[in-house]
Amino acid sequence: MPEEIAGLGTEARRWLTAALASAAAQDPAWELRFAEAGRRCGTGHADQARVLLLAAARPDAATVTLLYRQGTAAERRAVLLALERLDTEPAHGVPLVEDALRANDTRLVAAALGPYAARHLDAHQWRHAVLKCLFTGVPVAVVAGLATRARGDAELARMLHAHAAERTAAHREVPADLRHVLALTEEL
Repeated sequence: MPEEIAGLGTEARRWLTAALASAAAQDPAWELRFAEAGRRCGTGHADQARVLLLAAARPDAATVTLLYRQGTAAERRAVLLALERLDTEPAHGVPLVEDALRANDTRLVAAALGPYAARHLDAHQWRHAVLKCLFTGVPVAVVAGLATRARGDAELARMLHAHAAERTAAHREVPADLRHVLALTEEL
């Protein structure tokens, strides 16, 4: 599976192959390899390597939560990106997504809004996540299922109009992403 990561060097590919075998065998050392993936595969490939490690290990919900809670921002991001692949129960995965959405780290916010959030966040949480993107400058293109969930959402439209009015009153530009999402809410 290291071949799934384009541009991964030979040494990093060897390391990842061994790390994936360790994870698949449920060797407890796989969690250490999860942590060192950035150093071994490079920061540009770390997310993908960590997601592959999580997929190979198939950790239980407690381990996923522990990896997220004790992890660095990069490790947390990988856990968020892997939630859908791991088919994590909402009772365990949604609190991790909610935590990331409260963060000021836009990379965590972006990672939190993948397919898992599209399937499991309730309408209220999801609307606020879209607004968080607009407030923090996270491109709404990262919001999985945006067109489907926004379609015909009158409450989201109301929130977007209010946000646009606040920005206009403050003589601030209304982001193009806001107009884009607003247009999606009008589609039926």
